[in-house]
Amino acid sequence: MARPRSAGYDDQRDLILSQAAALFAQQGYTATSMNQVAAACELSKAALYHYVRDKHELLALVAVGHVKRLEAVVDEVLAEPRAPEARLRELIVRFVRQYANAQNEHRVLTEDVRFLDEPQREAVLGIERRVVDAFASTVAAVRPALKPVDLHKPLTMLLFGMINWMFTWLKPAEEDDGQRLTHEQMAPMVAELFFGGLHAVSLPRPGAEPQAPAPRKKSARKETAL
Repeated sequence: MARPRSAGYDDQRDLILSQAAALFAQQGYTATSMNQVAAACELSKAALYHYVRDKHELLALVAVGHVKRLEAVVDEVLAEPRAPEARLRELIVRFVRQYANAQNEHRVLTEDVRFLDEPQREAVLGIERRVVDAFASTVAAVRPALKPVDLHKPLTMLLFGMINWMFTWLKPAEEDDGQRLTHEQMAPMVAELFFGGLHAVSLPRPGAEPQAPAPRKKSARKETAL
């Protein structure tokens, strides 16, 4: 018979995932031990294993939890009755806000997903692709002429390029060392910058020969979409 969970089980597990994400972000997945995670949570190692099977499961839970929360934001915004431009603005603003409180998890997503098993990595990438596709469809709804020439997805990836790497220079408010901008202030700026460029993008001329891309070197590391 399965052992019943305590009333605070979910809260304790959330704390474990948060502390693990912080350690992975600060010193890397491979350099972090389960002893360190247990100490950060003020648990014995035996107690830690009551909540997670091993460090690999910890990484998977952190990564999957992060992208699922992003997908939930997308689903929530898409369910609201908004015009296309208002919907895209809201998606951008809410994503920037979400990242403000998930910088450790996002660093783990960008740097440590490669350590997951293939099925776990594909699960993360599958959620990421759904998020990107939702953004791309909204971009195409704002400017329909982009879709026939397949520009809605590349422009979406440029947008994510702005959002995804903010964690490298824009710190959370509690770590502010004199910076004057917050994520709340940056969110509408990102939207304005993207919309200013979105409507200025020139479409390829009909019949124009596309420029062949430079050959890409194969990498052993599988990159994430977000």
